[in-house]
Amino acid sequence: MEFRVLGPLEVSSEAGRVMLPSPRHQRVLAALLLAPNSVVPTARLVEAMWDREPPATATKQVQNCVSALRERLGRGSAVIVTDGPGYRIVVSDSELDALRFHRELETARRRAAEGSHRAAVLAARAALRLWRGPALAGLDAVALAGPVMRLNEQRLHAIRRCADWQLELGEYDRVVEELTEVVAQHPLDEGAHARLMTALAASGRQGDALAVHQALRTRLVEDLGVDPGAEVQAAHARILAAPPPVPRAPGTSVAPSPQAPPVRRDPAVEDLAVAVTRQWTAEAQRRSLHRPEPVPLRWCSTARPVSARTGVPAGRAVEPDQTDIVATFRQAPHRQLVILGEPGAGKSVMAIQLTLGLLADPEPDEPIPVLLPVASWDPHREHLHQWLTARLLEDYPGLANTAEYGPDAAARLVLDGRIIPILDGLDETPPALHAAAIEAIDHAVTAGRPLVVTCRTTEYERAVTRTGSLLTRATVVEIEPVDLEAAIRFLTARARAGDTRWDPVVDHLHQNPTGPLAQALRTPLMIDLARAAYASPSADPRELCDTARLDDAERIEEHLLDACLPTAYADRPPPPRGRPRLRRSYDSAQARRWLAYLARHLHEQRTYDLAWWRLDRAVPPQLMCLMLSAPAAVVFGLTGWVAAGPREGAVYGLAFLAAGYVAHRTGHRPGPLRAELRLRGTGGRYLRRFVAGVSIGVAFGLPWSLSVPHTMLLAAVFGLAVGTHIWLDTPVDVDRVTSPTTVLRGDRRAAWIVTLSFMASLGLFYGMCFSHPQRVPLAVILDGEFSLVLALSSGLTSGLVGRFLLGRPGALCYGLAGAVVGGLFFPRATSLEHAVAAGVLFAVAVGLSVCLARAWGAFAVARLYLAGRGHLPLRLMRFLEDAHRREILRQVGAVHQFRHGRLQDRLARRAETRSPLGSAAMVEGTSS
Repeated sequence: MEFRVLGPLEVSSEAGRVMLPSPRHQRVLAALLLAPNSVVPTARLVEAMWDREPPATATKQVQNCVSALRERLGRGSAVIVTDGPGYRIVVSDSELDALRFHRELETARRRAAEGSHRAAVLAARAALRLWRGPALAGLDAVALAGPVMRLNEQRLHAIRRCADWQLELGEYDRVVEELTEVVAQHPLDEGAHARLMTALAASGRQGDALAVHQALRTRLVEDLGVDPGAEVQAAHARILAAPPPVPRAPGTSVAPSPQAPPVRRDPAVEDLAVAVTRQWTAEAQRRSLHRPEPVPLRWCSTARPVSARTGVPAGRAVEPDQTDIVATFRQAPHRQLVILGEPGAGKSVMAIQLTLGLLADPEPDEPIPVLLPVASWDPHREHLHQWLTARLLEDYPGLANTAEYGPDAAARLVLDGRIIPILDGLDETPPALHAAAIEAIDHAVTAGRPLVVTCRTTEYERAVTRTGSLLTRATVVEIEPVDLEAAIRFLTARARAGDTRWDPVVDHLHQNPTGPLAQALRTPLMIDLARAAYASPSADPRELCDTARLDDAERIEEHLLDACLPTAYADRPPPPRGRPRLRRSYDSAQARRWLAYLARHLHEQRTYDLAWWRLDRAVPPQLMCLMLSAPAAVVFGLTGWVAAGPREGAVYGLAFLAAGYVAHRTGHRPGPLRAELRLRGTGGRYLRRFVAGVSIGVAFGLPWSLSVPHTMLLAAVFGLAVGTHIWLDTPVDVDRVTSPTTVLRGDRRAAWIVTLSFMASLGLFYGMCFSHPQRVPLAVILDGEFSLVLALSSGLTSGLVGRFLLGRPGALCYGLAGAVVGGLFFPRATSLEHAVAAGVLFAVAVGLSVCLARAWGAFAVARLYLAGRGHLPLRLMRFLEDAHRREILRQVGAVHQFRHGRLQDRLARRAETRSPLGSAAMVEGTSS
């Protein structure tokens, strides 16, 4: 069996070509072949089959499609196997052209590294001959666009590398012939243009080379508004500086022109280096990394199965006990490094040391290291280069100065390879994204660009072993436990002359090198906490040797964790920054009480995930339901009072109070939503919802005997409101988001827009009904004061709203309340102002009901209550973000977690049963 994806999708067997039943079968097979021998989740196959909203039977249809493919391929389940959450296609290099392509390219690279450029060119041409056109040509699947684009980019990269080796061999005419066709097909490919310019100039055609440069520059400026990158500029500079060369026979080597001047360094690079140095020097000072020296760290190549066979074999590239991280990085064959370590092992510290070390002693033309926490990246939504560009602009906004650096300076730095991304904390991304992030990083650096990634060992190994995704060129090192003597030197480094407080600890460690204290002091975290806890001259570190009270490593670590918060919240003024940032100052005891309350709440909920949309669970449920329903009930009561009098006001208020309380008590509030204006592919669904909204508006207007113009206006407003929800009611996958703050902002935006849409439609409806002439009584009871027809109409309206808010319990409760108040007769409005006032009040009441039934609305109420009780600050998210910066909390997708689970457990056990702060804490938490 042979599969071909390097061109139109083709499958052939010994009997001939295998025809696939339909385009959907082709898409499923293509999705499997783009990840050969790896598990492709069923959800991914659903995305491949349907560009738009999939049907309810999507999973079943995928299963049927896989069964049909197995039958066509003829080897049953031996080709496509069910594996965990999805399917895996089992193919060898000889069966899939993409695998053969990569194998031949790897052979070419090895031959080039050995100095045999002729053999490298032959291998590269063998790889390129496998291509029959663009990858999967004719298979238009949005979900497959990313992998297909990466395959096509790998082909271009292979063409460029082959051209490099041909230039080394002096095959200028052959390069010109091949690259002329390439640049015609890819008119903005700067790498191909640079090599074509070099080949033309080397073959004596300087004028043609400069014409190629001018044509490229014109296209870039006119189409993208940018100038050519550094590679093209360097080639242009060499052509201008060098004399016309004498064409030579093929087979002779090419020496670099000694007259070629160095390319002028980009001012954005120079200024970025200064900014990064200033930023991380200040951070090192804040962490006291050089007082006098950081904890010495050692590392070696990991023995875990997380490295590629073609990458760096474990135990060979990095010898044990390495201590110079800059040398380790520069000695890596591809200058790609993965740093693994257990919690508290010092991964982030090592990233800071590497950043500052590279900046302190740069090599010629070495890119600028930029350290970025990677927790906010979603590889399913953003290409790594796009995310890097956005983060550069966010952290270094001066790069947006077009007058100083030209247009798109940040994008230019990323795309031209002028930075070394140091991505810290891959484990802080959602667990569901770990493997996707590794795969996306590997694709983004296929051209051999330098890169550093830090991650917790367990999370990285789990992602690699479960999915097979790995960084194919990276050297993977693992931080080792801190040496006992190194720990002792760090603990005593800041002791003044004559200070013998640490001597008993040193003696105890020497006498018990494998004892509990030595075991506890094996990570930089615990060593640093120990030194900070006993920094005061009045503190006696001898208590660490008290084996009666601290009889094992766990107890010692808990003892040191108790000192974590006072250390983290030490009142130190931040060093000056190029870009000042507002930093809230929290009292250590105050922060401890708030964090202890959160830890106890998480302990009661039996979770480590602090999700802001579940904060209402910290409030007694009866009280929470009352607080969520009472505000709307009060305004509903005012509406009835204004419309018809106090009796009707009481009916309105009590009916909706009871409905809201029971609905919130028994219903299910949806999770966070996001407002997503996505016009493409939504026109049909929007039109259907608009028609449904128009129908609802007409159905509501008829029982109330509204005039035709009023009914048409009402129908149009309902149509727009209902149609708009196609963009607003989009659930957030909390396992695949960027940060808690991002989710909160998205849900708040969606909640406001949904609320306003309901307010506009139902407020207008109520105002029109109130201002319309007296209706003809229909099915009247209770002496003509209650209409069954109007009650039915209002009950349906309220039930639909309740169903949207809180599911079936909401539909039942709000439907009954709507029927009770809607059937009441009330006199016509005495004036336009009277009708407007009643309509506005009704709209506000509906808005409160809608908003407080959303995740953000419930969070706002719970936050106010808990702040009023003194349990938490009013500006809770700001406090949590500050705790994240102080390394007390970590971000894992949409939720916060305590960085150390044992710190959470420790705080939960020691939490006070009642916060003594009272309302004063709320006042303190609101100041800024």
